[in-house]
Amino acid sequence: MVYKIDPRKNWMALEQRLVIETDPIVRRNIATTIMHARAEAAADFDALMATVADNAAYTSFADGDAAANSPQGKAGVAAYYRMIVESGCHHIEHAVERIVADRYALTTEGNLTMAYPSVVLLAMGHAVSDAYPYYLYQARLMIVWEFDAAGLVTCEDSYAAGNGFAGIADRPCRLDEIYQL
Repeated sequence: MVYKIDPRKNWMALEQRLVIETDPIVRRNIATTIMHARAEAAADFDALMATVADNAAYTSFADGDAAANSPQGKAGVAAYYRMIVESGCHHIEHAVERIVADRYALTTEGNLTMAYPSVVLLAMGHAVSDAYPYYLYQARLMIVWEFDAAGLVTCEDSYAAGNGFAGIADRPCRLDEIYQL
């Protein structure tokens, strides 16, 4: 079956890069990113937070209220991830096409598809029908990841291109169209 959202695409390219990477620090950073992406997709909160440094600081450079999507510190990041899962906004596909990695940072870039619950979209003021449980947000996304000396994520800065909400009412989605881990 072809899924409208397949979270395995969040780490497939990273696994391919890991196979050919020879630098042990870069390998560690890639492995951490894979663990982070898998835990996020599975909504495994403990495994996800085990990849995040105490001094983590995320920044969203997308339009809108960046402060709400830019948590600071491990507690702030934990609250941010809890909000994503509790709101039902954790069904995400980041089809990574390009990776740039060195000993300090890694970037992932590709198309993002995210299933927003209709109830969340309605609360945000988007004109969607509640006949479908989800609607698909789509944008181009680049994430810059940085790591501390232990290989934990210290930053996940995101840059989104385009208005992913434009035309969202025309992209309904059911739960069975989302790959489940």
